[in-house]
Amino acid sequence: MAKEKARYFTFLLYPDSIPEDWEMRLELIGVPIAVSPLHDKDLSSVEGQLYKKAHYHVIYVAKNPVTADSVRVRIKRALGEQSVALVQIVLNIENMYLYLTHESKDAIEKKKHKYDKADIKHLNNFDIDRYVTLDAEQKDDILDEVCNIIADYRLANILELKNFVSEKGAEYGLPTMKVINSVLRSHTGLIRLYFDGVYQERKYGSSVPVVDVETGEILTKKENGQNE
Repeated sequence: MAKEKARYFTFLLYPDSIPEDWEMRLELIGVPIAVSPLHDKDLSSVEGQLYKKAHYHVIYVAKNPVTADSVRVRIKRALGEQSVALVQIVLNIENMYLYLTHESKDAIEKKKHKYDKADIKHLNNFDIDRYVTLDAEQKDDILDEVCNIIADYRLANILELKNFVSEKGAEYGLPTMKVINSVLRSHTGLIRLYFDGVYQERKYGSSVPVVDVETGEILTKKENGQNE
């Protein structure tokens, strides 16, 4: 039976099993690679051991569909026979990328230690946004989530949304702002209505404007059901 082929893979590297110049050697392979911060604070389930053995999670993007065995051979040639462990096909590269820092939904639910995304190493122009493809249903889900966030957190413009995504996007399973922008580009009118709604609320406080339905002119404001 033919072995399954894919383009996206992940594997583990342990610092004590790789050469000092391992980053340069990985880069010389010539494919996009993302390396996690050193995971040295993953809690262990082994009695008497506080943390798991320190390790890196690596994402490997092959140029063409290949087998996990072929990836393992390439890594061993670059880093040594004992260098690589647990080569697996990645089914959801976006989720795997978030897992590099334990910002994926499952990692957050399990309250795993969060690592700094600034410590992710990108080799050979790795850019997660290049590999994220969304179907129509996923785009609709992202749009709905963004609209709900704008309403719930009273975000008045795209800059506030960008800051929110940067700080809390992972908690809501949101992709990068680059991907979100590509989704919103086809729905600018709807998003503008949400932003404008927040802006109007900020401008009038808890008061509700009374508007002439024919002219759009704001006539008075009602608060708690009473005219001013």
